[in-house]
Order: sequence, then structure tokens, then C-alpha cells
Amino acid sequence: MVSQRAVGDGVRVVVRAFVYAGVGGAALVAVATVAAVLGPTLALDLYTPPVAAWWTVFTAVAVQGVPFLLLGTVVSAAIGAFVPERALKRLLPRNPALAVPVAGVAGAVLPGCECASVPVAGSLMRRGVAPAAALAFLLSAPAINPVVLVATSLAFPGQPAMVLARLLASLGTAVVMGWLWARFGKEEWLRPPRRPAPHAEGPRAFLLGLRHDFLHAGGFLVLGAAAAATFNIAVPRSVLDVFTGSVWIAVPLSALLAVVLCVCSEADAFVAASLSAFPATARLAFMVVGPMVDLKLLALQTGTFGRSFAVRFASATWLVAVAASVLVGWWLL
Repeated sequence: MVSQRAVGDGVRVVVRAFVYAGVGGAALVAVATVAAVLGPTLALDLYTPPVAAWWTVFTAVAVQGVPFLLLGTVVSAAIGAFVPERALKRLLPRNPALAVPVAGVAGAVLPGCECASVPVAGSLMRRGVAPAAALAFLLSAPAINPVVLVATSLAFPGQPAMVLARLLASLGTAVVMGWLWARFGKEEWLRPPRRPAPHAEGPRAFLLGLRHDFLHAGGFLVLGAAAAATFNIAVPRSVLDVFTGSVWIAVPLSALLAVVLCVCSEADAFVAASLSAFPATARLAFMVVGPMVDLKLLALQTGTFGRSFAVRFASATWLVAVAASVLVGWWLL
């Protein structure tokens, strides 16, 4: 009888947590939507159209990231509360060289964007998964999941080579970065994600972890969205058109655009398809780099793993992603 009552209490706590998370996420979306409506109106009343445009871009990036951030924090809290460390360790080979590709392929099962992958990777590290494997998962999850690949096929109809190129270049980048971290990464560069409630267990740990991860990561998502909006307003589109004639200039330029535009991985294929002035390989680079290195992701990584890690890891990931895009694009496109 006691055990049944405990199970019932646990179920009620979990249901309450999901309700709170849903209500909280809906409230954030509602606030952002109201801001999107009132912000441009106020800006136009003040005769400052650039400020109105800034509000529009900021709320678009923030609103599209909140649902996936919520998904990631729910998964992260569930892993931390209910999945034993020994279970995770059994799923991955003990050899880091083998664990990295397995974790990279496992990223295909999480239908979320980069906002969701950071808290999940942090939870994996807290549960004893090797950092190299968790980082490979962090990079691959938003780039090769089924939702992203289907969206890419819709954005590039009749071009299955583009979908395959994105899959191979993204997975290759994730695996290479995992191997590089296993070989050259230093412990002092990576600040281990802190446990929000080390003595809590079960449903209580789930609630505390959900609240901690969502509020913590949400603040950095807002900072990243603000940085992306600022770039969109500060750099004229006419300046970008000058550099699209050469593939050697267009590829790094599109990779830089992916960093600052902060388009969600479920939507970036449609943005890439609209960049008709760019060569196919440059558009591939946009889709490979975006889910792995952008301003909001850099902010999330800084808040979760520390600035020292974020700067080094993001810089190396950008270089590897561009190189993978060029090689795969030259081969398939």
C-alpha cells in the first residue's frame, strides 16, 4: 500500500511538472508575442523603424527557440532524475574513440534544435557520460534528427543530394569534434555542469532540475536573440551581395551568417534555399554550421559549461564544420 501511494505521489508530481512547464512555456511565448506586436508599434510611434525591425527579429528568434528549449530541459531533467548512471554507461562503449560515433548517431533520436541539445548534453555529463561523447551528441542532435532532414528535403525538392550532404557533413563534424576533445581537451577548459539539487531524488529532482535548467538557459537564449537582432539591423543586405560571386568567399560568408542569424535548425533549410545568390556548397555550409555554432548557442554553452570552453569549442567547431561542408559539397554537389 505504501509503495502504491508513493508511486501515485510520484506520478502526480511529474504530471504537475509537465503542466507547469507547459504553462510557463506558453506564458513566455505569449509575452514574446505581445512584445512583437507592441514593440514595433511603439518604435514606429517614436519614428525609429530600425528599432521596430530589431524587435521583430528578436522576438522571432526567441519565440522559435523557447519550445525546443523547453523540450530539452524536460529531457535533461528526466535524465538527471530517473536514469541511473550505470544505465547510461552501459549504452556507450567504454572506449571514447568508439563512444563518440555512437553518441553522434544517437543524436538522430532527439527531434529538437540546438536550444534543446545544450541542457541535455549537460545532464549526460552529470550522469557520468564522457564529455567527448556528450559533446558529439550536442552537435549531432539538432543537425541530423528526422525533423531537420525532412525539412531539408522540403526546402530543396528534387535534390536528395543536398539532404545526404547535410547528413554526412553534420555527422562528420560532430564525430570529429568529439574525437578532438577526447584527444586534446583539458579538464580545466570545461566547467562541469552543476547539479541543481544534489540530495534530491526522483520526482523532486525532476522538478528542481527542470526549473534550474529552463530559467538558466532561457536567460542566455534571450541574450543570443538580442545579438542576432542587432546584427540583422546593423549590416545592410547590399553589403552581403558583393561577396557571393566567389565560392571561396561565399562559403565562409554563409558560415558566418549562420552564426549571427541564429535560425532554428528546423527552419534553417528554408532560409538556405532562399539564398539563391549563394553556391550550393555555401548553402550547405549555412545548414551545417548553424545548428552547431550560433550566437544563442554560444551564449547557452557559456552559461552551462563556462566561457573558456565555449570560445575554444565554438571556434574549432566552426572550422571543422566549414571544412566538412567544403569536402562533402565538392563530392556530392
